[in-house]
Amino acid sequence: MKRKYREYKELNLTRIGKEINAYWKQHATFEKSMHIRDGHREYVFYEGPPSANGKPGIHHVMARAIKDIFCRYKTLKGYLVERKAGWDTHGLPVEIGVEQTLGITKEDIGKKISVKDYNRTCKQEVMKYKDLWDDLTIKMGYWVDLNDPYITFENKYIESVWWLLKKLYEKGLLYEGYTIQPYSPAAGTGLSSHELNLPGAYKEVKDLTVTAQFKVVRNADSEFLFENAFGDVFFLAWTTTPWTLPSNTALAVGKEIDYVRVKSYNPYTNKPITVILAKDLVNNFFPEKNAELRLEDYQEGQKVIPFRIDGEFKGARLAGMRYEQLLPYARPETGDAFVVVTGDFVTTEDGAGIVHIAPSFGADDFKVARENGIGALTMVDKSGKFVESMGEFAGRYVKPEYDPNFNKGVDESVDVDIVVKLKQENRAFKTEKYVHSYPHCWRTDKPILYYPLDSWFIRTTAFKEQMIELNKTINWKPVSTGIGRFGNWLENLVDWNLSRSRYWGTPLPIWVTEDRSEQKCIGSLEELKGEIGKSVKAGFMKADPLEKFVPGDNSAENYNTFDLHRPYVDEIILVSESGKPMQRETDLIDVWFDSGAMPYAQFHYPFENGQLEHYFPADFIAEGVDQTRGWFFTLHAIAVMLFDSVSFKTCVSNGLVLDKDGNKMSKRLGNAVDPFETLEKFGPDATRWYMMTNSQPWDNLKFDLEGIAEVQRKFFGTLHNTYAFFALYANIDGFHYAEAEVPFEKRPEIDRWILSELNSLIRKVESYYDDYEPTKAGRAIQDFVIDHLSNWYVRLSRRRFWKGDYTEDKIAAYQTLYRCLEVVAQLASPIAPFFMERLFTDLNEVSGRIGSDSVHLTDFPSANESQIDLDLEERMELAQKISSMILSLRKRSNIRVRQPLNKIMIPILNEHNKKQLQAVENLILSEVNVKEIEYLTETAGILVKKIKPNFKTLGPRFGKLMKPIAAAISSLNPEEINKMEEEECLKMTVEGEPIEITIHDVEITTEDIPGWLISSAGNLTVALDINITDALKKEGLARELINRIQNIRKERDYEVTDKIRVQVVRKDYLDEAIYHNLSYICAEILAESLVLVEKTEGDNPVEVELTEEFNTIIRVEKINS
Repeated sequence: MKRKYREYKELNLTRIGKEINAYWKQHATFEKSMHIRDGHREYVFYEGPPSANGKPGIHHVMARAIKDIFCRYKTLKGYLVERKAGWDTHGLPVEIGVEQTLGITKEDIGKKISVKDYNRTCKQEVMKYKDLWDDLTIKMGYWVDLNDPYITFENKYIESVWWLLKKLYEKGLLYEGYTIQPYSPAAGTGLSSHELNLPGAYKEVKDLTVTAQFKVVRNADSEFLFENAFGDVFFLAWTTTPWTLPSNTALAVGKEIDYVRVKSYNPYTNKPITVILAKDLVNNFFPEKNAELRLEDYQEGQKVIPFRIDGEFKGARLAGMRYEQLLPYARPETGDAFVVVTGDFVTTEDGAGIVHIAPSFGADDFKVARENGIGALTMVDKSGKFVESMGEFAGRYVKPEYDPNFNKGVDESVDVDIVVKLKQENRAFKTEKYVHSYPHCWRTDKPILYYPLDSWFIRTTAFKEQMIELNKTINWKPVSTGIGRFGNWLENLVDWNLSRSRYWGTPLPIWVTEDRSEQKCIGSLEELKGEIGKSVKAGFMKADPLEKFVPGDNSAENYNTFDLHRPYVDEIILVSESGKPMQRETDLIDVWFDSGAMPYAQFHYPFENGQLEHYFPADFIAEGVDQTRGWFFTLHAIAVMLFDSVSFKTCVSNGLVLDKDGNKMSKRLGNAVDPFETLEKFGPDATRWYMMTNSQPWDNLKFDLEGIAEVQRKFFGTLHNTYAFFALYANIDGFHYAEAEVPFEKRPEIDRWILSELNSLIRKVESYYDDYEPTKAGRAIQDFVIDHLSNWYVRLSRRRFWKGDYTEDKIAAYQTLYRCLEVVAQLASPIAPFFMERLFTDLNEVSGRIGSDSVHLTDFPSANESQIDLDLEERMELAQKISSMILSLRKRSNIRVRQPLNKIMIPILNEHNKKQLQAVENLILSEVNVKEIEYLTETAGILVKKIKPNFKTLGPRFGKLMKPIAAAISSLNPEEINKMEEEECLKMTVEGEPIEITIHDVEITTEDIPGWLISSAGNLTVALDINITDALKKEGLARELINRIQNIRKERDYEVTDKIRVQVVRKDYLDEAIYHNLSYICAEILAESLVLVEKTEGDNPVEVELTEEFNTIIRVEKINS
């Protein structure tokens, strides 16, 4: 007995997801998808590793769906696509999570908990949610090898990272420097510039600012400032960070900036003062109207303070002047101090035009101080507290966010107390709150400091030009990310701060002597083992911690005989070439280097896999836009510096997933969406399809659960119903695709049309996938299924399936619909892998047409160019558009679709247009239930058209000419409007300039005429006669009666072939409608008899409403065969 197509009572996408997952596991489908492509051309994909110490969110479904789509697609195209999962296991996210779990801070490590125990906890904690991630990966259908992932904390991975670092060292690209760097006191480590530029790192803050008064020292250089001075003489300098003032050691002025001497009073102490500031900024401190006031008339406490400008000079004249230390808690141990210098970074955009210099807390400050021999004061320690010598401020946090006990609204920040002190000492001229953007740590979410640190750097700037040039060869989606966000980042590249003062991470493999005169960089465990042997021989180490390690043995057992993390690696002492002991630099490396090393380290290159060409560079990567200055950069930088190559050829940078109102999701706001609940409720396919088709991946997605529900109903519901229709009738007729293929040319036009559209769809979807445009691909498939296949082909062909014998025409209908469903399953399978698998297997298990047990093991369909008929597609599109316009007019005037109407008038544009319309005339008339179409070649006197300009298109194209062009458009006569519709463009001269406007630059409308309704869309216009004659009304009633009887058949589950007898209770006008249309009614409802009765006889009569005017009682009886 032949198998039948499965039939379903309902669509349940969640159940389908679970059943197909089980099917894939049972049949090892993922593994087969790679096995069948063995020996084929590779398509290289890199998985950006997540950290498993945090739970996955709905945005991870988005990111992973994008990756999965193109890997599945390329597999269908015949490529071997290996997909290795990975776990990012080092760095701040893990350490901070562990500290919170253990209730400790960084300072407690080595005291309350040993480094060994701390790192053991990190290793456990980092994989805390691995099972949850794996579960999400499987449930959403992301095919990636979870059984053999790369893990960044494993010794093999670390060895490859060390090899890369050694290569950089050998090229002179690793160096040690003392610079001002972004530093996170909350995390206890320095940060790289790319970490500081991750999305959300800069936040709007409101800080207390102060314009401080630095008292000028009177000497020969400054004597001219003291001539006729009014009280003490001060330099004014503004700062948004009052806590840096105790570390001030210089002031900077602009050499060519104009400065003035101003006499006035201090607003807090009321003392007379003479202040120096930039001329252009005087009115920011002294309102112009106050210049009219006399200094001698000022009274203490007066709010309006007089001032007088008394002297002007260039900044160069101030250089070298001395001033008294503002807050004398300590003095620099080396270098000059408390002197005015010049700097080209000084501007008059804000402040007083004089910059306070604290060399320890700013890169510009550090640079100008070094150039001028100025010493530094670092009055803040690495925990963010003032040092002991800071007197009454000692031990206080410079940023309240660092203080775990800070009580906002009750406790004052140290900035407030510093400003109060300056006010009391006549050293503050102005204080105010100031809103500005300030950098924060990407993991602690607390403000950073710029702090002087010894660090190891990678000289990325040496390869800046190569990075920029190679970036131009990358296919960025969207392009704006590559040339904008990423390109601009490369243009402003600085050297990479590699060092991290933490405990859990990849150790920096550099050993140095105590006097730092000798260094060694280790690039492999074999090399390390050899160096340890020398150390043991020299007596610096008692035993070899790598004693059990066998070089060349790449087994997991061999590599698990030791641990390369701290504290073990710190205990290794090497011996220098001159015989001195060498200690490892205690720093770890930036975790982003770990991530950027994955193309090589995931395969333990070059130790186990010495050839890069099979997995480098990647053909495709995809991650969130926030990785632009993270993973994307580190991949690119390492590849360019060491391999003179890009690391990836195509990068899809997806946007954020926001809530439905456009707000960022967070637990705090209560708007976060649980991915597991979403997949359980809607199924993985609907979730993926919604995310891909709602907006392009690189645009921010406003995630709305209602949108997924709509996808369920509209797309999957429509496709499910289309398959259900096919299965129902194919099972009745026993269609198994066993018959010979009906030749294309012998099939009716409707079949040839849908197959033409299908082949055009294959061509379009292939090009969209090739161009990494999943949104366009999904929307094209969706439009085909809903608009072409279901709403047009199946609806117009349904009689061929349920009426008549099993003829060639019926076989052609089955073959055509089957082919459409089969191809849709293949085209859509990368986006909706579960449902399309079910659809494919439901079809293929009966027909056996394709020798695969999974749609994902098939070849992507090829377009049959010979079946594409663009003329046919054009005229069918005309039929669809005109039908849609007519049906809209019916709806507008509340005329039921089953009510026949008399006539449509359509103005024709040209002979080709007329020919195309006539070819689909009968189809249109049948579809909209109208008797005839009249084609108008001359519309004058019949249709009155109006034209108006489309400013949205005219503005960008014509700019200042837009208004006169709009006036010219509005004055076009009927002949010119008709010409524009026919040719879709019009040339005119406006203000002496020849221009051409297109049909898109205008909006053409048609006025209604009595008894008719008018509709226009683009260059199409239709007019519908809405006058209903008596004969039309009776035919409409007959059609309503047919509909009600068919509904009764469905409700009673009659088979589509069951014959019936019908009784209808008499109604005068209804009787006439039935009498005039009796044969038609009986044929439609498969009735052997239809009788009019005064009262029905038998069971189950049904009262029905045919129209608002007519109702009746019907009795339907099935005739048993």
